[in-house]
Amino acid sequence: MPDLLGDLPGDRLPLDEYRADFRRRDFAVDGYDSWKLERRQDFQEPEDPSWRACTEGDWARSLRLIDARRDELLQLARTAAEHDTRMLRVRVVEYPVTPYLVWELHLLRLRAECGELIRVVGPGPVAPYEQDGPLPELITLGPDTVYDIAYDAAGILDGATRYTGGPVRERVADFIAGLYGQGEDIADFMAREAEGLRRAGLRSAGVRAER
Repeated sequence: MPDLLGDLPGDRLPLDEYRADFRRRDFAVDGYDSWKLERRQDFQEPEDPSWRACTEGDWARSLRLIDARRDELLQLARTAAEHDTRMLRVRVVEYPVTPYLVWELHLLRLRAECGELIRVVGPGPVAPYEQDGPLPELITLGPDTVYDIAYDAAGILDGATRYTGGPVRERVADFIAGLYGQGEDIADFMAREAEGLRRAGLRSAGVRAER
């Protein structure tokens, strides 16, 4: 992978500390975009009611619970605008898609409808940087913070390593922005792929189709 984080040691934060640190730093300084890179193809989100409904085979309920987050996500977008912050995300999608990714892409479409700027890339644009393994999951906050987000063996969120400093934040933001420039808008991607993704992913998961 590119030398995004340099030789900085970083601060390993357990899950509760990571969440608290994120809340403290999020929107603490106005005028800085937040960039996120999602590379992994499979996660577990046991705290999310929509994800639980999906894993239980109730796709219709899962979609209703996703849409129930609309007001929450619109408020987040309003808060970001008040702080002159754009929320930008790159989502890597590989085929055949995992059941998790089928679900998440529907959530990402809603996030985009509510104001987040999201683009999808295939594995091609990231391949040159992955000779030593997949890229990490990364997010920037403010002028000087990067989180390398950690997951346990089951794919459940397990905290993060925090890196601080303007140069490391700029390297990571510029790298994700480069991928973003090669991506396809999530709305266009889903307009073309949603039905095929839904059928392929839900068949593999044994999920009951929406009526």
